[in-house]
Amino acid sequence: MKIILKSTVDNLGRPGDVKDVKTGYARNYLLPRKLAEMASESALKYWEKGKEKRAALVAADIKTAKELAEKLTGVKLAFSVPASEEGKLFGSIGKADLLKSLKASGFEVPKNSITLETAIKTTGEHEVSLRLQPEVIAKVKVTVTARE
Repeated sequence: MKIILKSTVDNLGRPGDVKDVKTGYARNYLLPRKLAEMASESALKYWEKGKEKRAALVAADIKTAKELAEKLTGVKLAFSVPASEEGKLFGSIGKADLLKSLKASGFEVPKNSITLETAIKTTGEHEVSLRLQPEVIAKVKVTVTARE
């Protein structure tokens, strides 16, 4: 089924991209959430008109994301939390904690950009990826120490 994306969908594309996807994926996920529309003749003409403008916006977004990624490469976040003697935390450090710490450091990142499969539950050095754009990924070092 041919569709036109209305917004960015991870692992699929950006607004204005014409994609051929499985019928169930389009009907059950993309269309009800208004992430895409059917690729009719009139819809294709409409999206073709703003192609250059969207390309310029995407280029500007990528440029700002690369600048932010360069600034984030040297950032080290430190957390001091209660932990057992084996190094296991009495809690965890999640996306919200990382976001709050980055904001305190002066970096404004979107909350959905932090890719953390599971919360940090041990002391030591950890590396967290920030996906600022599909092609721009920054890595931040997180140091967790035990608090007495």
